Amino acid sequence: MGLLDDAKDAAEATGKKIGETVDDTKERISDKADEAKADADVKKAERERDATVKKNEYKESLRD
Repeated sequence: MGLLDDAKDAAEATGKKIGETVDDTKERISDKADEAKADADVKKAERERDATVKKNEYKESLRD
């Protein structure tokens, strides 16, 4: 029975390690998605800022 118990323990440890690896991979993918979304939000905000600056410059030129 000792050999069977050792094999069972090894299989359980392997299954646990695979589960941890899957969880880590899902977390990394989620982190990358969050990072990409944040980058997109920053770029959108920069475009809005630039558009506002151009609009304000245009309005100022009309006042001159």
